[in-house]
Amino acid sequence: MDDYEFFVVSQSYSYEVDVTAWGWIHLILGIVVALAGFYLFTGRTWARVVGITLAILAAVANFFFIPYYPFWSLLIIALAVWVIWSLTRPQEA
Repeated sequence: MDDYEFFVVSQSYSYEVDVTAWGWIHLILGIVVALAGFYLFTGRTWARVVGITLAILAAVANFFFIPYYPFWSLLIIALAVWVIWSLTRPQEA
């Protein structure tokens, strides 16, 4: 095991986390979110779809964290629902 990996132990199981891979995943997702946000201002439909998809994924992922971080998880789920609601509203010219 090198310096960029460690084990996380929870109540039922343990799993290996590669910090470098975790960082790349967050960097790529951040770039996708930034591009979708930029193209939302230009009125692109695909940017709405990307935004809705990422908000759904964020809400579902935070359901798994409710037992560990209840307040923060519910806050992020509520924010994701608000993002989905706002992205599904009709566009005004």
